[in-house]
Amino acid sequence: MLLCRRHVLAGAAAAAGWAVAPSLFAAEPSPPQRQAVLKLSSQLGLIPGKSLAEKLAQMEKWHFDGVELPGNVADKLSEFQAALKDSPLKPSAVCWGSINGDLVSDVVEKRKPAADQFRRVLDAAGALGSTGVIYVPAFNGQTKLANQEIRQILLDTLPALGEHAVKAKTRILLEPLNRKEAFFLRQLADAASICRDCNHPGVCMMGDFYHMGIEETSDLGAFISAGPYLHHVHLASRSRVLPGQDERQFVDGFRGLKHIGYQDYCSFECGIKGDPKVEIPKSMAFLRDQWAQA
Repeated sequence: MLLCRRHVLAGAAAAAGWAVAPSLFAAEPSPPQRQAVLKLSSQLGLIPGKSLAEKLAQMEKWHFDGVELPGNVADKLSEFQAALKDSPLKPSAVCWGSINGDLVSDVVEKRKPAADQFRRVLDAAGALGSTGVIYVPAFNGQTKLANQEIRQILLDTLPALGEHAVKAKTRILLEPLNRKEAFFLRQLADAASICRDCNHPGVCMMGDFYHMGIEETSDLGAFISAGPYLHHVHLASRSRVLPGQDERQFVDGFRGLKHIGYQDYCSFECGIKGDPKVEIPKSMAFLRDQWAQA
């Protein structure tokens, strides 16, 4: 028979005639968990319309909650501010990318200019009220450094950039990719460990269902491993089209999001089979049904 330490201690105390307060061996109460929410967002490229205004109007009609902005927000800040000023849509993340891998380049001279660019886009994201700036350390072929060297550069660099992000009222969002796109940072637990070691509220992460389908054994487990560091999610099916357009299911992952009390956006980053005006509302309905099942 296996006895837990708590029972052994309680038994020993009783045998010795000690008065044991019930609270002494009671488990500490867990902090109250926030109820997770499903807030749908999309990158602009999927949305039909000839102008930014037309695209946003279409998204409002379909009852999106947010809009994911492109990486050129710093160059078009006033345009996005004007377009979103009276819109119910909120900026979710800014999909920025890797800066050609320069922040973790084997060419040291490239790193400082990359950090300067990063601060500029963080300022723009904060001015727009964005959830955060999506950052991929390097795509395949963009740096000659090995995994541990890249990781150490991030640990040395990201806390200061995270501080800049917090002052700008936004955050950095590390994005794990699949092995066909990046040799470094492929699982959500890897990104979470970097966030943990940076130990800064401005250094956070995201997850992408497409990449997770290749690299993770469990969507639920992956999101739980990300925990409080997770602040954005990309939505795509197994074949990288709209959710619901192939066999990919999202219930398991949504259970993970509910488990951690996820509060931020889930955003389309994918292609479309068929007419967007027909298929996008269908996909949104599919996702809401999957959320209800989770």
